[in-house]
Amino acid sequence: MSNTPSSEKEAILTFEDKKYDIKTLPKEVQELIKGMQVADAQLRMHEDTLKVLAVGRQHLIMQLKSKLETINPIN
Repeated sequence: MSNTPSSEKEAILTFEDKKYDIKTLPKEVQELIKGMQVADAQLRMHEDTLKVLAVGRQHLIMQLKSKLETINPIN
């Protein structure tokens, strides 16, 4: 699903290779589209959060590795 407006006035929904004028769709369908847009935005936000957490975790691993270099393992 993609919402590809070509101008400020024209809002076109492309869904399964078909195009629809969003303004002419029933309110219920317009609300579903808005819900999908919110869900997409939330997914992007959480994906970005996961990326930040992964970078932080990698930094912690590097710090742990550095600290353990001077410690003898038990095996």
